[in-house]
Amino acid sequence: MNRPRTTTLRTRLTVYYVAVLTVLLVVYAGLVFALQYEAMTRQMLHDEVQDVITVEGLLYFDGHNQLQLQQNYYSRPQSHLLVDRLMEVLDTSTGAVLYRSPTLHGMSMGDGLAPSEGVLGFNERRFELADGTKIFMVSHIHQMDGRTIVIRLGYRLDSFRSYMGRFLLLLLLAVPIALALAAAAGQSIARRALKPLDRMNASAESITAHNLHDRLDVANPSDELGQMATSFNNLLQRLEQAFFQLHRFTADAAHELRTPLSVVRATSEVALQEPRSTEEYRYALSSVLEESGRLNATIDSLLLLARAESAQPGEHQTVFPIKPLVDEVLGFLEILLEERDIRVVQEVEGAENADVLGDRNLLRVAFLNVLHNAIKFSPQQSVLVISYSRFKSSPQVMCITFHDQGPGIIPGEEERVFDRFFSRSETAAGAPPGAGLGLAIAKLVIERAGGNIRFDTNLESGAKCIVCLPVAISDSSDPGPSALNSGTA
Repeated sequence: MNRPRTTTLRTRLTVYYVAVLTVLLVVYAGLVFALQYEAMTRQMLHDEVQDVITVEGLLYFDGHNQLQLQQNYYSRPQSHLLVDRLMEVLDTSTGAVLYRSPTLHGMSMGDGLAPSEGVLGFNERRFELADGTKIFMVSHIHQMDGRTIVIRLGYRLDSFRSYMGRFLLLLLLAVPIALALAAAAGQSIARRALKPLDRMNASAESITAHNLHDRLDVANPSDELGQMATSFNNLLQRLEQAFFQLHRFTADAAHELRTPLSVVRATSEVALQEPRSTEEYRYALSSVLEESGRLNATIDSLLLLARAESAQPGEHQTVFPIKPLVDEVLGFLEILLEERDIRVVQEVEGAENADVLGDRNLLRVAFLNVLHNAIKFSPQQSVLVISYSRFKSSPQVMCITFHDQGPGIIPGEEERVFDRFFSRSETAAGAPPGAGLGLAIAKLVIERAGGNIRFDTNLESGAKCIVCLPVAISDSSDPGPSALNSGTA
């Protein structure tokens, strides 16, 4: 089980930054110390080699055949290491000590000659004197007056170790100071980098159900904060749409249910005010039943409209042929067609095997509403023409037209007929008005499927409803709005 973190993101970023910097500084300090140690060792070796070369010119044999060193010259007297040099000279043939510097105080710089000591140039090694002093020395063979000698010259390591100790202490002191400064800088940088997040947080806190139209400011949509703000704005947009749909559904339901409920209540109250005959009660009950049926149809339409609004584009889509779906709807309306003696003629123009992409159940309802609307406003013994077509300019679009012989659409109402609760006048349509939700549902369903629906405005008689849907073609891309709007039937 993950425990909730109590630290802020700013603090965690600073800690991560300081932790990584600590590792880097420790590694860097170790490398610097190692490099400095190596450099100082190389420098000390170089100085000793130079000093040995200098000493070779200062050695001489006195009158008693004793090896002596001229003490009136010092190589680099400013160097403490060179001034405190330790030196010992041995005869290679006998191993006898020919010379030993006073700084050794009679101590030996080695027990006898080591194998090949000084033969191959300048041999370096570390050695501990009898009193425990650690030295770094070099050995070199030198020819002098026909004799072969080995010169051992060394420096005490006390000063060297003291210097390296101070250098290490300086590094150890510098690292915490650098980390403290880096932590302060990291905190400031994190605060500045996350300042837009604080502003977004304040803006998000101020957004409620009453101002869902507000959006977060996106300073840079390319960075992570900008992408998060964009995603949050998209979420707000979906919430606003959901709230709008809920509000709209509530308002529509209140608007449409008020009238039939009032009629039912008024009819019931009138019927109960005084004793009435059986025929009068039957008439009152039939009125209540009629209004109840209209109320039930309105509720079903509102629920279907809410379902269509809640469906996201592309959700529950399948590929299916469109003509069998229209035939299925015509079979459902067969009784109504026979009652009005309406003949259906279907015309297929090169679209026999065209499949469309969409929610079949919702599209079935949409075509049912369109056909029912066409049949309702068609006169007796008329013809309803249904045609299917695909156009060369837009083969990815299937258009289905429903052309009836009714009174048609009043000019200027071609778009209004798709509004909710819009009812055409009886004079114009020749039929009693309905709930006004059928075409609104059809428009919403078809547009969610990626198509469109409209009425042809260039007709002299009747009404022609045109429905265009995207065709399911595996080797082609989805049609855009321009393609869906390009065809006319």
